Amino acid sequence: MAVDYTVIVVYLVGMLAVGWWGMRRAKSKSEFLVAGRRLGPTMYSGTMAAIVLGGASTIGGVGLGYQYGLSGAWMVFSIGLGLLALSVFFSARIARLKVYTVSEMLDLRYGGRAGVISGVVMWAYTLMLAVTSTIAYATIFDVLFDMNRTVAIILGGSIVVAYSTLGGMWSITLTDMVQFVVKTIGVLLLLLPIAVVKAGGFSEMKAQLPTEYFDPLGIGGETIFTYVLIYTFGMLIGQDIWQRVFTAGSDRTAKWGGTVAGTYCLVYALAGAVIGTAAKVLYPKLDSADDAFATIVKDELPMGVRGLVLAAALAAVMSTSSGALIACATVANNDIWSRLRGAVTTDSDATASDEERDEVRGNRAFILIMGVAVICTAIALNNVVEALTVAYNLLVGGLLVPILGGLLWKRGTAQGALAAVAVGGLAVIGLMASYGILANEPIYYGLLSSLAVYVIVSLATPATDPAVLAAWRERLAGRGSEPVSDSVPAHQ
Repeated sequence: MAVDYTVIVVYLVGMLAVGWWGMRRAKSKSEFLVAGRRLGPTMYSGTMAAIVLGGASTIGGVGLGYQYGLSGAWMVFSIGLGLLALSVFFSARIARLKVYTVSEMLDLRYGGRAGVISGVVMWAYTLMLAVTSTIAYATIFDVLFDMNRTVAIILGGSIVVAYSTLGGMWSITLTDMVQFVVKTIGVLLLLLPIAVVKAGGFSEMKAQLPTEYFDPLGIGGETIFTYVLIYTFGMLIGQDIWQRVFTAGSDRTAKWGGTVAGTYCLVYALAGAVIGTAAKVLYPKLDSADDAFATIVKDELPMGVRGLVLAAALAAVMSTSSGALIACATVANNDIWSRLRGAVTTDSDATASDEERDEVRGNRAFILIMGVAVICTAIALNNVVEALTVAYNLLVGGLLVPILGGLLWKRGTAQGALAAVAVGGLAVIGLMASYGILANEPIYYGLLSSLAVYVIVSLATPATDPAVLAAWRERLAGRGSEPVSDSVPAHQ
């Protein structure tokens, strides 16, 4: 596997080199956290697709295809639907707000009283998302180098922490573009056709497998509904996704660039399911469905191609991991630490004060600290699915209602938002303890309780100050104060 090792090593060294180059561009808070808010359509589409299609979408998507056939595409398909909905209905308004975090949006909408609590919930979500991505390094490096799990997590995690800390969002954007190209070539253009050919083509796959493997709804209606509820709605409100929306150079870029990325996700979902179905024909008795990706890559691909496809899997993991890491650090610094020390700034008041406190150095330090925390947590945890489920249940159960309510219902109040976050979050935690982490009931009942409390408390409390709503409408319309860097032409 000398050629494969060379491909992987060159790829990893390239990621660090791009991170070093990105450090030269990240000279301000806006450049470091949101790439100066000036990405053009090409870079925006590529990086958005890269962050949402991580290890779970690649290795997990193939595993679901191995277990359920074509209907295994529904998990990743739900992610694509969520990205399409975000892009078409909300992304332009979100981009015009000129904020850095979801909690800052809640403060603008409700009058500055929802930030810390929502920030803690969002921080827990982004932390667990980064942890689950980091755990996936163990699977890939085990296939490559037969490496110890802990060493693999430290190696993969350290590379991501290094380039993310160096250049912030610029480094992550540039590495994500490389990762997007590698994933497209490795998974869609190489692994997909080779897997189908090795399995004997679609006619042989249909002859070898039960008919339910080719039923689009074979995975079950309740499972599909849960995927849509968790992942589609999760795409609408996650800090890791919003932080990419904030990088768009224009409303048009945010809307159409995101639509292209969402469509790409739908194609990627089907590709993963087909690869998994082919793996079922080739290896009908694997111990674990999640081994399908690594097994078919290791045994069926020729030298060199195998290294590129494994680099594609590594790219998928790294893109999600780095996006979740910078989101986690941004929330920790801007929504929790800065608020606790009473030094919150937004684009409208962030010029000289940013330079005085050296915002870039502070955010860089938080990425490093959060990166170490993510690596240590990943080493301690084993079950990726449970960790990811906890993250999305907390996110959707606690924050979906106050965020969408703030965007869609002008009668929603700060008290209603805080009550929805608290009740929804606590209900999800309690129900997971009662029904089990992987049960569907926690997200169903947690979301309903959050919605009920939000509506009842909002109607029972005084309406939001008209001045707050007026300022909110101004920002939504793009007439609020903009950062100086926003005037720079967009990058394609």
